[in-house]
Amino acid sequence: ANLNIQLVLDEPRAFTGFKARLVNFTNVRNYLALVGPECKELDGIVGYYGEQLVLLAQSLGLNSCWVGGTYKVVNRAYNVDLGQKLAAVVALGYGATQGVPHRSKAPQEVAPGYDGAPEWFKRGVDAALLAPTALNQQKFSFALADEEDVPMVRASTRRGAFTQMDLGIAQCHFEIGAGNALYRWAE
Repeated sequence: ANLNIQLVLDEPRAFTGFKARLVNFTNVRNYLALVGPECKELDGIVGYYGEQLVLLAQSLGLNSCWVGGTYKVVNRAYNVDLGQKLAAVVALGYGATQGVPHRSKAPQEVAPGYDGAPEWFKRGVDAALLAPTALNQQKFSFALADEEDVPMVRASTRRGAFTQMDLGIAQCHFEIGAGNALYRWAE
């Protein structure tokens, strides 16, 4: 996807200061810098592929946290080339806690027609509702589109801060939940 994701180790400055304290970041020294080409699709692409790394980290016993705006840009800790942009960072490490569950919307709120949908679609929606989103807003939605030879799923989101990134994260979870079902994403 032409991303330039960089692992930053033993660098404490990004999570110091007022903003970091607002969200209770303490002793964060390791993170992923999610860098990619400046384009309108960047946030969604970063969300999708970044979440794959987040899930891998969790499977290895590391805690993680998506961070959109509460970090400091630290020169020379990572590279952002001309024509690229730092979209977000993901804090990595061993957390003081394993986190807390957050309230999710009902599947019918994010997927009209959920009750009559195929099981693979329901599993995808259920998995997407477990995905992290900015401020736990879950502004994404999924719908089965008109079928041709292969079922199509339309994923969309409302406007707002980090909603495209959240949609990419949710699509990653949807794919995991849907398993080996045969479908394609609608344009």
